Amino acid sequence: MAKSYPELVAEAKAGLRAVSPDELKKRIDGGESLVLIDVREPDEWARGLIPGAHPVARGVLELQVDGRLPHDAAVVLYCAGGGRSALAGRSLQEMGFSAVENLEGGFDAWARSGLPVERR
Repeated sequence: MAKSYPELVAEAKAGLRAVSPDELKKRIDGGESLVLIDVREPDEWARGLIPGAHPVARGVLELQVDGRLPHDAAVVLYCAGGGRSALAGRSLQEMGFSAVENLEGGFDAWARSGLPVERR
């Protein structure tokens, strides 16, 4: 049976730990070792990134992390709203990454919360 985009996203989110913007900020401020990956598209990065994030477009994520990122790394993914990053997280889990999380509400929720945004 074919699945819709919302169904795929819901399934992916169900298999990932969600992290709120406030929780993520506290963990970053606490010095936790995290690999923060922004899977939005290059034109979206112009709006800013979460400080310390690595911009890696969703379409090349698997290629960019394969062999470059330890499979036990704590990875937090985000996109604009949380859907694409959930799908990306599922993909990383399939590649053997064991500690993948998804930012609830994505970059938009982070920015709406008044949390810092970095412009490069």
